[in-house]
Amino acid sequence: MRIISGKYKGRKLIGDNIDGTRPTMDRVKESLFGIIQNNIKDSVCLDLFAGSGSLGIEALSMGAQICYFIDKNIKVIDALKVNTKDIDNVVLIHNNYIDALNYFKEEKIKFDIIFLDPPYKDNLINPSLKYIKENNLLNKDGIIICEYETEKFDIDLEIIKEKKYGSKNIRIYKN
Repeated sequence: MRIISGKYKGRKLIGDNIDGTRPTMDRVKESLFGIIQNNIKDSVCLDLFAGSGSLGIEALSMGAQICYFIDKNIKVIDALKVNTKDIDNVVLIHNNYIDALNYFKEEKIKFDIIFLDPPYKDNLINPSLKYIKENNLLNKDGIIICEYETEKFDIDLEIIKEKKYGSKNIRIYKN
């Protein structure tokens, strides 16, 4: 597992073997970042279910201004500390997703790009999308990238792209 482009291209990442993590495949990540590349420069990003941090680090590598990495698993946070060593503008938060979103709401922090790639079995994308929309956490023209297998969504956001990669699906919403 590695960063595939930008400033940190080739950087090896750890954490793909931690229980509950499932890293995004390189071909999926490459396609995804090809789609969103024009949204990345100077963006404020949130990697809500960070895992290894692959998506957020890739965004920083391609010119994002800052990325907040959230995960409730302390082993994941420890791996993120290693993976983000010597990378500027990284905020690591050890918390569950809803408490983290509450924090951003209270602090009036909004995002240009939000990555939602939770453990598939937990079906956390739909409640995350609803909270983000209801609490206005996405900047105007901001995007939300969802990676999932079978979860169903009930959200009033514009879908700008959908793509299937084997059993994985990517859906990108625009505010």
